[in-house]
Amino acid sequence: MYTLLRENIAKHIYLTDDEFEQFSAPFYLQKVQRKQMLLREGEICKFEGFVNKGCLRVFYLDESGFEKVLYFAVEGWWITDIDSFTNQSASILNIEALEDSEILMITFPYKNILYDTLPKVEKLFRIMTQKTHAALQRRMISSLSKTADKRYLEFITKYPHLEQRLSQQQVAAYLGISHEFLSKIRKKVAKLR
Repeated sequence: MYTLLRENIAKHIYLTDDEFEQFSAPFYLQKVQRKQMLLREGEICKFEGFVNKGCLRVFYLDESGFEKVLYFAVEGWWITDIDSFTNQSASILNIEALEDSEILMITFPYKNILYDTLPKVEKLFRIMTQKTHAALQRRMISSLSKTADKRYLEFITKYPHLEQRLSQQQVAAYLGISHEFLSKIRKKVAKLR
């Protein structure tokens, strides 16, 4: 159950077997069914999760009620509303399982205990936060400066196996376009291949 988590951690820091056992002890396995909500707007996010199996999405609704997807999380990815989790404040995001999923979760109090008892954990989450911040910055720049066609090509190049797991509506919500416009882009791309 913790193999994928350990591989993920090893990409950032080294933990001995004893340290990893201490690190993983507060995590609990949460199984969720497709379409189950893990977090709803207005709730306080009480977990940070590591996706062991499945696919989830983090999204919000704009003023017109349209879904805007911040990111998808599949096996080996972390998922949370970092603002709500860190500040223990009401979330503006929603987290939904797109497939039957298994997430290893840690609560806010236990994460803080790990910070105090295992100093390497602060380094781990600092590195991961920096990488996440950089990825979100790249995504924001891409959204502001590239055409929808280029954003779609970037998406399928960067996440080649993810598109098959998502509906056209979900991909369009991630790209910030309508699913009808995405259909036109896909047809264009198919002709070029």
